[in-house]
Amino acid sequence: MTQDELKQLVAEAALKHVVPDAVVGVGSGSTVNFFIDALARMKNRIAGAVAASEASAARLRKHGIEVLELNNVDDLPVYIDGADEITEHLAMIKGGGGALTREKIIAAVARRFVCICDASKLVPVLGKFPLPVEVIPMARSYVGRELRRLGADPEWRQDFRTDNGNLIIDCHGLTILDPVQREGELNNIAGVVTNGLFARRPADLLLLGAPAGVRSIAARGV
Repeated sequence: MTQDELKQLVAEAALKHVVPDAVVGVGSGSTVNFFIDALARMKNRIAGAVAASEASAARLRKHGIEVLELNNVDDLPVYIDGADEITEHLAMIKGGGGALTREKIIAAVARRFVCICDASKLVPVLGKFPLPVEVIPMARSYVGRELRRLGADPEWRQDFRTDNGNLIIDCHGLTILDPVQREGELNNIAGVVTNGLFARRPADLLLLGAPAGVRSIAARGV
């Protein structure tokens, strides 16, 4: 199976976790695009969607799915999103597309976070994928120096602005053995909005697409 076929497989599987007559949280990225297209088939059975990026919001609206502001949503039963890297403990790196801050906010609000990935995203240790850090523009140079001090090789993602109007610095060369600690450490740098480690609020369930089918990995205690 091709990578796109695997993404389609997990996108279809994720539909079973959408709560009828409720609002669904929708992330961003190529796998989520497949999910949005599949979600269109049940658009009359949901109350609408909250989107983590302007691109996802536009795709949802194109399918006739109402996009709601998170501030106007009292309850979000489930959030569906992908990952750039994820471990079996369901900590992950996200933000390759630059939507990490809105993704992290929606994940924090949602009662359940279902991550959908193809099998290539499952790794034993996070860090091979460059860790994105969203930064206030005036703090770019300072944050870059601090990231270097912490052992990263920072690279400013030039000619890119997030939907929030901020910059992204991608951290190369990190081996992240304690993602919870590293997430907090990076967020404590002045000028950092947030970073792409989702460890303090990991996924509750991973749907992993493989040629043999969809593998489910649940967080402990879930």
